[in-house]
Order: sequence, then structure tokens, then C-alpha cells
Amino acid sequence: MREQRRGRKIAMAQDEVDAFLAEERTCRVATTSPSGPHLTPLWFVWDGQALWLNSVVRSQRWTDLERDPRVAVVIDTGHGFGELRGVEIRGRAESVGEAPRTSTPDPDLANTELLYARKYTGRDEMHYDGRHAWLRVVPEKISSWDFRKM
Repeated sequence: MREQRRGRKIAMAQDEVDAFLAEERTCRVATTSPSGPHLTPLWFVWDGQALWLNSVVRSQRWTDLERDPRVAVVIDTGHGFGELRGVEIRGRAESVGEAPRTSTPDPDLANTELLYARKYTGRDEMHYDGRHAWLRVVPEKISSWDFRKM
């Protein structure tokens, strides 16, 4: 993974990145479509190694990533300038498991689905709607900022 070069003074430490990604609920996923950039909000989980996106299989995002797996994802928060914090992850998205996902047990997804269910429902059970599947983004580069450090 490439190291962050700019803004090191306001960069988050790895434990801060992990805590931030565990807390925040919505990311914005940038893909490349034939007509140009495509940006969509999505729920996610971070397992300490990869960002996991639960995406509708019949979506422009999914189609874009099948054609070109490169992706940029931003998770950020803050209202005033001095409160801004965020993480940008760049990498390649890959589909993991069946698409669309059903309730068939999959050991490769067990931890991800438990993290996701707990984060978004507060329960230990994943809901399957037959429309979504998993995309894993292993970071090639992570950039972070926390303007509260200024």
C-alpha cells in the first residue's frame, strides 16, 4: 500500500482510521462509467484489512466495476472547517461470494456479514433480499485527515 505523503500533520493514525470507519455509516463510491465518473452513497463495513460494500447487483456501480474494478471511496464527517475528518480509500473492487447473495452459509463472508448486521441493525443476523452482493476493496492507498489536529 502506498503511504500518505501530503497532510501528514492532520493524518489519522491507524487506530484512529479503524475507529472512524467503525463509527461512520455512509461512504461515497466513485466508479468510472462509459459516460464519465459515477458517484453513489452506500453502506459499508471495515474489517481492518478491507472495505466491504453491500451493493445492488443490477446497478450502474456494479456494471462499472465489472468493466473497470478501480474505485475510490470517501467516508467523511464534520460541519465546520475545524471539525472535518475523513478517509479516502483507493483500490480495486472484487466480488466475493454469490451474486446476488442468499442466506446460503459462506465462511468467506461470515465475519463481514456479522459486522454489517451489528452495525446497521444491532443484531447478529444478516438480512438477504436477493438483490445485493458483496464487493471487497483491498486498499492500495489510504489517505486520511482530521482538521481537529490543526
